[in-house]
Amino acid sequence: MMRQLNTTDLSFEADLKALLSLSEEDLSAIELTVSKILRDVQARGDQAVIELTQQFDRLQVTKLADLEISRQDMQHAFEQLPSAQKEALEAAAGRVKLYHERQKQESGCHSWEYTEVDGTSLGQQVTPIDRVGLYVPGGKAAYPSSVLMNAIPAKVAGVKEVVMVVPTPDGIQNQLVLAAAFVAGVDRAFRIGGAQAIGALAYGTQTIPAVDKIVGPGNAYVASAKRRVFGTVGIDMIAGPSEILVICDGTTDPDWVAMDLFSQAEHDELAQSILLCPDAKFIEQVQKSIEQLLPQMPRQEVIRTSLTNRGAMILVKDMAQACEISNLIAPEHMEISAENPRQWLSHIRHAGAIFLGKFTSESLGDYCAGPNHVLPTSRTSRFSSPLGVYDFIKRSSVIEVSAKGAQTLGQIASVLAHGEGLQAHARAAEMRLTEK
Repeated sequence: MMRQLNTTDLSFEADLKALLSLSEEDLSAIELTVSKILRDVQARGDQAVIELTQQFDRLQVTKLADLEISRQDMQHAFEQLPSAQKEALEAAAGRVKLYHERQKQESGCHSWEYTEVDGTSLGQQVTPIDRVGLYVPGGKAAYPSSVLMNAIPAKVAGVKEVVMVVPTPDGIQNQLVLAAAFVAGVDRAFRIGGAQAIGALAYGTQTIPAVDKIVGPGNAYVASAKRRVFGTVGIDMIAGPSEILVICDGTTDPDWVAMDLFSQAEHDELAQSILLCPDAKFIEQVQKSIEQLLPQMPRQEVIRTSLTNRGAMILVKDMAQACEISNLIAPEHMEISAENPRQWLSHIRHAGAIFLGKFTSESLGDYCAGPNHVLPTSRTSRFSSPLGVYDFIKRSSVIEVSAKGAQTLGQIASVLAHGEGLQAHARAAEMRLTEK
């Protein structure tokens, strides 16, 4: 089912490049549709969103306010959950909050200042974003875990208002999503989705307030809309299909490895699962485990398509080479399933999240370990990071120059400004010099 590659093959580099490439679909129709929707929402506000929601989600409404989900609705959804789900949701939320509170302490998310000998003060003022929009997929998929992962770090950062949008085709609401919104502290929520929801958040309507940044996953239309409104608002990232890469030394139960590969393949047919291992016999064992376990999976056809079209098992020379190839792939999720996983941690430079040891399944990170599960995909972990508290703050430089400091700095600025031909800049600095 999964293709098998060998780093000793002459064609390996070409084979790996082909494996990682994602065919560019013809997105022109999507881009055209999204462009029209965004222009319509910007021009007509509520009425455009109402008509598009009637068209795409088959909801017959006359006022956008009728699509708002109150905090009471969220609380009611939470209270009606079975006790096991309530406890799991609260436990996961608690761990996510604790992690991000620690992240806030350790990641430069606070204001600071220092004073130089001449009395000049320099520093940085950190302030949270005022209002954030959270897109949550609905319809075929519902992800309460994404509500926690997006809303909680925003609240830890100090964001005043989190506005959630979630589509409810045919009026079907996922109660676990609403309950998660209650637990995570979402302030307002609306039953809208698609590019029209992104437009409403970016531009604002008569009912929906404009936000400053939009976060959260979505389909191709949502991704296109986020890309188009960037600049009017901030966005978190343009996420691609989910990915997992497992580096294994052959000491883990092959059934465990097979199921970890399944865990991302079941997302959709374009998801990618890769195993790197120096043990050819172990790769054969994992292949057998896949064949035995796949028929038990409810989403087996999605998994099968994903593993067949985009999955691979790669025989490497040793664990060091496995790390080199992993850095080239720069995966979203990366497991080091080995006897001594920390031995290899320093070798990894590019990965969205790193899972150490055979007991650390990627799924624990998705739901409840604590770190954020919104991660860079499509090799973007080479230059970007998981969603975090730092994505919901902004930094302003603070400069207070003393009279004495203006003498030194003014001379420097004058020389440089004249060199750039900006005489007003130079003159502004020179006017503050006591000796001219």
